Amino acid sequence: MESEKTEKSEKDLIVDVKSSEVSIALMENHRLIELDRQSSQGPSFNVGDVFLGKVKKLLPALNAAFVDIGDEKEAFVHYLDLGLYFRAFDEFVKRINPNTHNIHKGIYSHIKLGEPLGKDGKIEDVLSVGQMIAVQIVKEPISTKGSRLTAEISLAGRNIVLLPFAEKVSVSQKISSKEEKKRLELLVRNILPKNYGAIIRTAAEGKSASVLDAELMSLVEKWEESWKKLARSKTVQLLFTEYSKTTVVLRDLLNDSFTNIHVNDEAVYEEIRKYISLISPEQEKIVHLYDGKAPIFDQFEVTRQIKSSFGKVVPIKQGAYLVIEHTEALHVVDVNSGTRSKNKEQEQNTFDVNCYAAEEIARQMRLRDMGGIVIVDFIDMETSEHRNALYKYMQELMEGDRAKHNVLPLTKFGLMQITRQRVRPATEIETLEVCPVCHGTGKISSSVVIDDDIERHLADIVADRKPASLTLKVSPILGSYLTRGLFKSILSRWKKKYKCKIALEEVTDFTVLQNEFYDEKGVRLE
Repeated sequence: MESEKTEKSEKDLIVDVKSSEVSIALMENHRLIELDRQSSQGPSFNVGDVFLGKVKKLLPALNAAFVDIGDEKEAFVHYLDLGLYFRAFDEFVKRINPNTHNIHKGIYSHIKLGEPLGKDGKIEDVLSVGQMIAVQIVKEPISTKGSRLTAEISLAGRNIVLLPFAEKVSVSQKISSKEEKKRLELLVRNILPKNYGAIIRTAAEGKSASVLDAELMSLVEKWEESWKKLARSKTVQLLFTEYSKTTVVLRDLLNDSFTNIHVNDEAVYEEIRKYISLISPEQEKIVHLYDGKAPIFDQFEVTRQIKSSFGKVVPIKQGAYLVIEHTEALHVVDVNSGTRSKNKEQEQNTFDVNCYAAEEIARQMRLRDMGGIVIVDFIDMETSEHRNALYKYMQELMEGDRAKHNVLPLTKFGLMQITRQRVRPATEIETLEVCPVCHGTGKISSSVVIDDDIERHLADIVADRKPASLTLKVSPILGSYLTRGLFKSILSRWKKKYKCKIALEEVTDFTVLQNEFYDEKGVRLE
């Protein structure tokens, strides 16, 4: 089967900003590929956030420590995650925390990196209970586990990753040209301030000195801005967070194939536009402020795709479907051929269904951000050629996934094991809704008496408010029932009886017996 990857894909980013949360949808060829929801209420602990934490407990047996970063679940840092130059970080924290008012760059640049920490060292020789340390989240709290931390802080940009208290400058191995590697390394070394290192990312290939210099200086400025909080903090404190979720997605995904970014909030629109002008000025024109009447996710069909993609049963092509179950230990995906027609070429038919399933599974893992172990029960195939072809196809499909992953060949029972890096909890959205008519009981009021219920409500409104006109919103089925008979209809009888104009409006989204009254100003009447 030929991979759809060969087609040139269009990527659109749809950003829905609400008062309680920001939702970001990545669309590839108008199909939902990734969804990220970030609550703007209450504390959050996200990958990349940097905290001033407090050591709560040492675990010599694990060569690790529990650290308080303000979460109810204590975070975890291993000795090997302290970084080579932890002592320089530690000295810096002790010099300016707490209550240092006179912060100047000399404090940072005059600290010596010293000898790197040995790989065989012990946590108790470096940390003590009550000690304040600067740490960064590398894995968000999942289930009963707290955040996983590192003390080797990094600030990631689109083209460069800045490393405070480091001396190395490394270049991405994906840049093949030796001349370009040398150019980039020499360029970055010349503009790096003292006591900073850097990792030059693949996206930096071909970038001009001015673009790299502007990004590097913005990262240095962000790190130095955090010193003010560090200096005045007497307790656990968030020092800085990565860019907003939107700009983090842009940083990791933005490339020449990105076509449009639609945002429904002016402040976020300006933030994105400013960020893109910094990292990729030629693409600033792809950012658009959405001001349509329909909700932005409805306009770009994101809502419909969310509802169809996050259920337990996920339909795929030609009647086949997936059943996705999530346990504490792993995710399990069962592939079913469903009502797909059988033909003489049963083996080819099975292979086709498995390939369609593989496409959807690769999408679902990104969409739900599944992490850990994923077990896929494909439909059994008899030939080893088909099993190998399916294995290679799944590897191809997973190439576009930014999370670290590993795909193993099918077992003789038709099971495929996939491991995928888990840095945050999987996205779960409840797609089933309790029926507003029966409230989950499976039973509704008799349709024969529904007009009595509506009339009682109407009588109360007329007695209370004495309105000249009202609007009654109902489902199309109920609307047909109330207007049946034209001049002798139930609706015309109500108009005469209550001496009130009643406009009937049919709403397709309403359930069968749902009905609502509205006054002249469009305010719903309870």
